[in-house]
Amino acid sequence: MQVDVVMPKMGESIQEGKILRWMKKPGDKIQKDETILEISTDKVDSEIPSPASGILTKIIVAEQETVEVGTIIAKIETDAAAAKVDTSAPTAAPAKSAPANVKEESVAPASMPMTSAIDSGNGSDKFYSPLVRTIAKKEGIGTAELDRIAGSGIGGRVTKKDVLAYVSTRTSRGGAAMPAPPVPPAYRPETHLKPVDEKELLKKYPAPQYKVVRMDNVQTKMAEHMVRSIQTSPHVAAISECDVTRVVDYRNKRAAEFEKQEGFKLTYTHFFADAIVQALKEYPLINASVEGNNIILKNFINLGLAVASPTGLIVPVIKNVEEKNFLGLAWAINDIANRTRTRKLMPDDIQGGTFTFTNYGVFGTVVGTPIINQPQLAILGIGAIKKRPVVQTDVDGHDYIGIRSMSYFTLSFDHRIVDGELGGKFLEKIIYNIQNYDFSKAF
Repeated sequence: MQVDVVMPKMGESIQEGKILRWMKKPGDKIQKDETILEISTDKVDSEIPSPASGILTKIIVAEQETVEVGTIIAKIETDAAAAKVDTSAPTAAPAKSAPANVKEESVAPASMPMTSAIDSGNGSDKFYSPLVRTIAKKEGIGTAELDRIAGSGIGGRVTKKDVLAYVSTRTSRGGAAMPAPPVPPAYRPETHLKPVDEKELLKKYPAPQYKVVRMDNVQTKMAEHMVRSIQTSPHVAAISECDVTRVVDYRNKRAAEFEKQEGFKLTYTHFFADAIVQALKEYPLINASVEGNNIILKNFINLGLAVASPTGLIVPVIKNVEEKNFLGLAWAINDIANRTRTRKLMPDDIQGGTFTFTNYGVFGTVVGTPIINQPQLAILGIGAIKKRPVVQTDVDGHDYIGIRSMSYFTLSFDHRIVDGELGGKFLEKIIYNIQNYDFSKAF
């Protein structure tokens, strides 16, 4: 049976998508849920899984073409004996069909599953597709062994080809342990970008002294968003230091137990996020937005979390965090971060945020002044945790010097609505929540 692959509907407001890259070519065998192509919308880039197992017989829409949701972009034949491969060049301007006109045997956009990034019970915070997990289980490859396989996919992801290659070499080695993968190369954001071909620009920046590449879709949208934010909001930054020693000590003591119980790592981000949510409940104006001369107050909290993805920074949103306990919030953060890094986000996942925080301290940055994520009123930046000598006072009022784990917290806020008093009190409340954290509610 022939199955039509259609441009999926990635969100309520998304009407079209751009094909970035075909991962398969006509004549290739493909398994259901194996990545078949990458697409880009005006919100996010995503990898799309195959709706069926079979042979890719025809690619209808070429790379870099933009088509409407519901447009047939490729065909898969599930019966190998009946497969007739068409290697003719894809059309540049394909006919566009509405979702309602898709044939009955075609797979509608909504039915194309986006593979979950949570592998329950695998004890790893890495993403593995269902196909990779199935092969690993069949071959008796445990999680620790799977984690050591060097991936050739996007972001270093382990693919079917990587697992099968490892199985063949492991067999030849008689099951010998695989050596640790080499240290990854330094971050080079230009590697995934397309060279430009404008002659005038290339004359101005001649090779080999220069290399000119095009911004990708995500970078373009981020640039526009950041410029608009600076033009919209008068930014003010308040910076305070936070003693995170108690959180550091608790995490060090309970990290192994938490990972064994929940299947992913316990991070400082989980505690920071919870402290922010509790502070937002006490200072709801920080959770508002501005529309003209009106302040829009919200009875919900949608927390944005800046995450480094293979193609740059993305801010996915965890919805209704005020309803979640510590474990629920930790699971949601792990899920959204994994789906960001593996390009499994839906456009709705990056919309509707009411407050954002960015933990740039994971890269070693001590102090930063983040830009507000419009139309929000504030954003919190968290710097690297560093041990340093701090003057403290004991119960008798005597000063002494102790070694503490410290971090600088920066709150950038919109001075049209948030004044220095409100911004300062909100920031100090977050710090108080962290320094006096109630670990009985952790897990």
